[in-house]
Amino acid sequence: MNKHRPLRFGVQEHRAHSAKQWRERARALESIGFSTLYLPDHLSDQPGPIAALMAAADATTTLRVGSLVFDNDYRHPVVLAKEAATIDLLSDGRFELGVGAGWLVSDYDQAGIPYESAGTRIERLEEAVQIIKKFFAGVEFSFTGKHYTIKGLEGAPSPVQKPARLCCWEAEAVACCAWRRGRRTSST
Repeated sequence: MNKHRPLRFGVQEHRAHSAKQWRERARALESIGFSTLYLPDHLSDQPGPIAALMAAADATTTLRVGSLVFDNDYRHPVVLAKEAATIDLLSDGRFELGVGAGWLVSDYDQAGIPYESAGTRIERLEEAVQIIKKFFAGVEFSFTGKHYTIKGLEGAPSPVQKPARLCCWEAEAVACCAWRRGRRTSST
């Protein structure tokens, strides 16, 4: 049995000049063989990824859509999990959720969000991933952590994909593992 996944090609987009142009671009990418359309999550002159990814999924039939990556500090993990599960449901299981600890200081500054130490942002990300996974299980859950507290929340809707695709940005995952193992630098 071959356990290798087929090679896929994805593309990162970041501009939408009109709804028509955005839908046509998504359909064109699908027609020439791209498997996934990704959108970053920054506060610059790009479309908001949640609405844009849903529009791209709605305009296509096989193209997967995904975030590259959602900054954990911009959205509470319960809200992000609900949005992600909804996109997955409405796209018939074609959503890939990427979440990270955040890194672009200018986004934080422009939005007035405190840019805390890497250690703090990674701690929050670890808790957020636990919450998102619990939400995706589709049952009532509670969570108490240093940064988040959830009380008796039912994870609904449930994503179509079982298990749902949840990825952390690789560099942040490595930093997260190193941080957990006590290899903290003076900047954390």
